[in-house]
Amino acid sequence: MNAIFLSGFLHVFEALLRIFFIILLAGLLVRKNIITSTQVDALSKITVIVLLPSLVLSNTLLHFTPRNLSYWWLLPVLGISMSLWGLLLASGIFFNNYSSKKDMLALASMQNAGYLVLPVAQVVYPERFNEFAILTFLFILGYNPLLWTIGKQLITNTYHHDKPRRLEQIITPPAAANIFSLLLVLSGLQHIFPETLVQSFDFLGKAAVPVATFVLGATLGSISLKKLNSMIDITKVLLVKYLLLPLSIVAILSYLHLEKKYPLLSDFLIIQASAAPATGLILQVSAYGGNRQKVAETMLVSYLICLIAMPFWLAWWHSINI
Repeated sequence: MNAIFLSGFLHVFEALLRIFFIILLAGLLVRKNIITSTQVDALSKITVIVLLPSLVLSNTLLHFTPRNLSYWWLLPVLGISMSLWGLLLASGIFFNNYSSKKDMLALASMQNAGYLVLPVAQVVYPERFNEFAILTFLFILGYNPLLWTIGKQLITNTYHHDKPRRLEQIITPPAAANIFSLLLVLSGLQHIFPETLVQSFDFLGKAAVPVATFVLGATLGSISLKKLNSMIDITKVLLVKYLLLPLSIVAILSYLHLEKKYPLLSDFLIIQASAAPATGLILQVSAYGGNRQKVAETMLVSYLICLIAMPFWLAWWHSINI
């Protein structure tokens, strides 16, 4: 069991290390002003408007077969359920000063469901990446609206009447591509697109994961930190994100024996449960206000801990199910 755990841990750690090297490089380029924030914004827009939708469309149209993925409808439900469960756990940890710590609740419960998870999957599950990507997009279909509504209200602690803007953020290009391609497949109309066009989407989509990883690093690298001012709150967030949430997910999956029925799905849920906070949260603070310094501190510490936490939980999960 120890050998299995160590082997699994090192495999996932190596995968994360590759990703973190890219993140570190992007962050250094931003800090040295070799790449400007304007260029990062442009690259981020290209990723969200072109590359990720292309990845969603190509993977769904080429690889998603509902009869081969009988539980597909469960993924959006799980996306909602995991965040709400994390929010409940965080509310219990911060119950003494809930009203003043709402931003910490968002950081503890809203994970990086795509930008971090997909690169990990591309390294750890290269032969099943397309299937893993479909699980991710279906999961995000339920998770994304929570991130841009409840998550936004918590992280900014504001209640502005900005419904047009909020709707625009919920129905992002990747979400629109997700819904559109899913409807095409379910209605049997996925073949209306010429194969050459779908292959073009696939060609563009292959750039989505590495570019998204670079954007993640550039976003984190643009954060200026002098000292950590909120270690107590950061520790509480880490307690929820890297102990209570993944431990409870492991317990639920073990009870359901999901690893025997759907091993890739169980791995997927462990990875999601141990992922670092969503980068969208720092973007929301930048756009709508909030305690940027505190949020930035918490996110950076969380990403560093994730380098150990995610490999630990996935390796432990595999070792107890041998």
